[in-house]
Amino acid sequence: MKSAHVQHLFNRVGFGISPKELERLSKKSKRKIIDEIFHSSIKTTPLKVDLSFLKGLKPADFKNKERRKELQKISRKKVDDFSIAWVDRILNPTEMFREKMTLFWTNHFVCESRNILYAQNYNNMLRTNAFGNFANFTKIVSKEAAMLAYLNNKQNKKKSSNENFARELMELFTLGQGNYTETDIKEAARAFTGYNHNFRGEFVMRRKHHDEGEKTFFGKKGNFNGDDIVHIILAQKQCARHISEKIYSYFVNENINKNHVEEMTTVFFKDYNIEKLMRFVLLSDWFYTTENIGTKIKSPVELLAGIHTIIPYSFEKPKQVLLVQRLLGQTLMRPPNVAGWQTGRNWIDSNTLVRRLRLPSILLNNAEITYSDTGDEETMVTDLKSKRLKRKAFIKTKVAWVSFEKNYKEYSNKELIPFVLTSEINSGTQQLLLKNLSIPMKDFCVQLMSLPEYQLC
Repeated sequence: MKSAHVQHLFNRVGFGISPKELERLSKKSKRKIIDEIFHSSIKTTPLKVDLSFLKGLKPADFKNKERRKELQKISRKKVDDFSIAWVDRILNPTEMFREKMTLFWTNHFVCESRNILYAQNYNNMLRTNAFGNFANFTKIVSKEAAMLAYLNNKQNKKKSSNENFARELMELFTLGQGNYTETDIKEAARAFTGYNHNFRGEFVMRRKHHDEGEKTFFGKKGNFNGDDIVHIILAQKQCARHISEKIYSYFVNENINKNHVEEMTTVFFKDYNIEKLMRFVLLSDWFYTTENIGTKIKSPVELLAGIHTIIPYSFEKPKQVLLVQRLLGQTLMRPPNVAGWQTGRNWIDSNTLVRRLRLPSILLNNAEITYSDTGDEETMVTDLKSKRLKRKAFIKTKVAWVSFEKNYKEYSNKELIPFVLTSEINSGTQQLLLKNLSIPMKDFCVQLMSLPEYQLC
C-alpha cells in the first residue's frame, strides 16, 4: 500500500502515524492493514474516573439543599476530570479506531449530563457499541439515564407526552429532517412514555406512565413501545442513507458523493452492522482518491492529537486541557446543543484560526495564549491564590523532544514536509519552506505545523 494512502487512512481512523509504523505498514496490503486496525480495536476499555464520593449515597441525601448543592458541585468537577481523562486517552490511544468512532458517535447521539455517573456510563456505552449493530445501539441510547434526562423523556407520560426525544430521534439520530411527519413524532412520543431510570441510572419502565393505546406510525398500527418505533424507523432505507451520509462526511469528505453514499447505504441497510459498513468504506478505492486526501479540516481535538502523534507532550497542569479545548471551540462532554458541533469550516473563525495556527508554539514552545471570554476554565490558569481574571496565560507542557528526535532521525527537513503536511501546498509556501531547510529540525517541524495546510488532513 502506498505510504501516502497509509497516512491518509491513519489520519481518518486515528490521529496520525509514526514513521516506524508507516514504514512497517507500507509493506502490507490494504486488506491486511485494515484487518490489523480493526483487530487492535476489538477490545473496549472503559474510561473511568474516581467515583468513590458516590459510595453509600441514597436518594434521601439529595433532599437536603446544602448537601445536594455540595454533591452537584463535586459531580460537575468530576465531569471535567472525565473530559481531561478522555483527551489523555485520545492522545495516547490503545484502541485507536474505537476512540475515533467514539468521537464520531458522541457528535451523533449528542448528549450532555452533569451527573458524572450518568455521563461516564453514557460515554462508555458509545465506546462499547461503536462498531456494533445500529438497531441495538439506538435502543440502548433511548434507555440511558443521561439521554432520558437530556431530552426530557423522563417527563414523557401518557397524560402529558413530551416530544423532544421522539423528534430528535428522527431528525438527528436516524432519518434526517423532512423524512417524517408531525403525526409520526406525536405517535412515537406516545410509544416512549414511561421510559425512566432509577437512582443508579439503570433503565426502568414506569408502566403506569406508559401509553398502552394503539399508535399509528409510518402507516403501521399497534401498541408500540420505543423498541418497536426503532425497528419501524430502521425499516426505512432513508435511515441507512442518513447514517451513511454522516459517516461519509466525517471519515471521507464533507462534499457528499451521492453515488458513494448509495453504495454505503446498500451495504448498511442489509443488517445495520457498523463494522461492515466501516470496512466497506476503508476498502473502497474512492476512499483513497486525491479529492479525499488532505481535504478535511481537523477538529480541535484531532488537531491536539495530531500534534501529539508527531511530538509527544503532556500538560503540567491537566486542567489547562479544558482551557485549550474551549478556546479552540470543542470541549468534550460539553456539546453546544443537541445538534452537536458544526464541523468543517465551522471550526474556524477569525479568533480560532489565530489560536489554531499558534497552537504548536503554545504547546511545544510554551508560547502565550490570550483570551477575552470569562468562564470556569480561565480561573484554572490564573493565579491560584486569587480569583482575579488574567487575559493571558502560558500553557505549561513537558515536550518529549528526545522521542521526536529518535523517531525522525532518518528524515531530512525536506522529507519531513510531505509527512507532516498531507494537503496540497501552495507554491509560495513551498518556496518559503525550501529556504528554511537549514534550521534545526525541531524548529522546522513546529513551523510546518503552524501553517494553514496543517489544519487539513
